[in-house]
Amino acid sequence: MYEMKPEYYTGVDFVDKEHEKLFDLANEAYDLLFDSFLQDKTDRIIHLISELIDYTRTHFSHEEAYQEQIGYARRSAHAVLHRQFEDKLAQFDLSSLSDDFEEQNKAVEELLDFLVSWLTDHIMKVDMLYVQK
Repeated sequence: MYEMKPEYYTGVDFVDKEHEKLFDLANEAYDLLFDSFLQDKTDRIIHLISELIDYTRTHFSHEEAYQEQIGYARRSAHAVLHRQFEDKLAQFDLSSLSDDFEEQNKAVEELLDFLVSWLTDHIMKVDMLYVQK
């Protein structure tokens, strides 16, 4: 469902590969949202958010090191956006997930909407700034 479209490629190989992984995680969220056979999604939601937190920290660290290496002037502002993303993921209240199937789907949908919106906007409007020649 979600994929790296040609316009999302920065031309920085490791960044693009890491972005592909983030799209893969968005697809996992999508698959989870539409999995009508799984009656309790709590464990999968927790695992997905944990994986997103871990992976984005790794990706952001790599991206910020690259920006430092190339002397990107706006790297501090860029890093602030990364911290805001991490903060938003941390705000998902996993302890309040109920056994209610619809509530679980609502949590997954909120996560998916946030992830896809942020990912596409961030790549197109922010990441592309440090790769422009």
